[in-house]
Amino acid sequence: MKLKTVFITSFHNPSSWIAVFFLFCFAELSAQVPKGFASLSSSIEDIVIEAKYKTQDNFTGRPVKGYDQLELMLTIEAIEALKAAQREFVQDGYAIKVFDAYRPQKAVDDFVQWAAIENDTLNKQAFYPNLKKNQLFPLGYIAARSGHSRGSTLDLTLVYLKGEKALEEVDMGGNYDYFGEASHVFYEDITAKQKAARMYLRRVMLKHGFQPYEKEWWHFTLKNEPYPTTYFDH
Repeated sequence: MKLKTVFITSFHNPSSWIAVFFLFCFAELSAQVPKGFASLSSSIEDIVIEAKYKTQDNFTGRPVKGYDQLELMLTIEAIEALKAAQREFVQDGYAIKVFDAYRPQKAVDDFVQWAAIENDTLNKQAFYPNLKKNQLFPLGYIAARSGHSRGSTLDLTLVYLKGEKALEEVDMGGNYDYFGEASHVFYEDITAKQKAARMYLRRVMLKHGFQPYEKEWWHFTLKNEPYPTTYFDH
């Protein structure tokens, strides 16, 4: 079975605190995405796109501001590195499935505003059942400044490329954007096969120049990102 880019759109039916510090000292904020960005769907063959923040299937329980007209994109440098990773995955019978990539600052600001509304907990059971909203920032699951806004960070998993399981996600022992220890890369309370899947994803992404985030098995940033201090807001 030969796949081109596949788009998946999923829809599910789904104050009183704010302590956010905006660190502008060493960051530039740009109003436009530069020419050095490109679309994932038009750049990488066999890639699967499921833009979670365009839908209700995310921790806010609604589409996130800034994603309505946004196509998932990355810097050219990140795309070239991801192409190399994709080639290796494809050789092994898998393909990359992307949940999020470049994230405009307005979307990050929307997360901040959502977190400040204490009783807005529509998708709590699915995404943060054991945490309160005011713990999400201190524990590093949400940030007022996101590496995604620099354009070289993405969230991904793997799908099977061929056979009866084609397009089915590889079992990583946890769901995307679940806020808790089960999402940590080296979480122990999963099966040996699930651990091996996480380590395989991590190993290939490291090999091709991406740095993992230990609290989220799906999160990777290009080590030599071209805009390390610039947070874009397309």
